[in-house]
Amino acid sequence: MYSEHTCYVVGESKAPGNNAITKKYDSFFAGFVVDMNNHEIVDVECTAMMDITVYFVRSLFIGKKITEEASIEQAIRERYFGSSQKALIVAFKQAQLKYCDIMNI
Repeated sequence: MYSEHTCYVVGESKAPGNNAITKKYDSFFAGFVVDMNNHEIVDVECTAMMDITVYFVRSLFIGKKITEEASIEQAIRERYFGSSQKALIVAFKQAQLKYCDIMNI
């Protein structure tokens, strides 16, 4: 399904204590499939209770470069108003750091 030029990185964070994600999974996870040739996010999934959340999160990331931290974080802050907004930002940043370390950028 994914090209041999892709890699998978995961970021983790804590969701708020009153969040159903925390009750079910204990943590918030976001997994990213990234094209290593151009740093483009080709797929993403996160721990969520509703499918619509995963679909919406995908719309925030797919097609963007994982190295574009500021624009992605801004999009999350301006468009994603779920209780796990901060957790999503932290998980993304953690995955981004892992990716940049792997790619030496």
